[in-house]
Amino acid sequence: MPVNYSGTWDIVSNVNFEKYMIALGIDYPTRKIAVMLKPQKVIKQEGECFTIRTLTTFRNYECSFKIGQEYKELTQGMDNRLCQTVVNWENEKLVCVQRGEKRNRGWTHWIQGDELHLELTCEDQVCKQIYKRTL
Repeated sequence: MPVNYSGTWDIVSNVNFEKYMIALGIDYPTRKIAVMLKPQKVIKQEGECFTIRTLTTFRNYECSFKIGQEYKELTQGMDNRLCQTVVNWENEKLVCVQRGEKRNRGWTHWIQGDELHLELTCEDQVCKQIYKRTL
């Protein structure tokens, strides 16, 4: 049985976020604001269906998906690109591939102890984030 990701998670570590945003083509003023933010993730998991909300004081982003089902994703609030996206299980990790203008784009989520890990990739950049579950 896959791990349950449901819950509210607060960021505690955010490594290489600015270079990741540069690879996405995010403009300078937005990057400077974004690196100061402390996002919170709210994940709702019902079987193979997920909704992941990323909440900040600047912008919010929400994506909903079913494992293994490809969908069109507009990354509105981020870089505003259209991607063909699919998320699959790899053991207990959620692995997302986003095909579009940018190569090697996607993310991987996994839980280790009481931490939610997220690796974001775009081009040759990898951003590593860690979140702690809110009690």
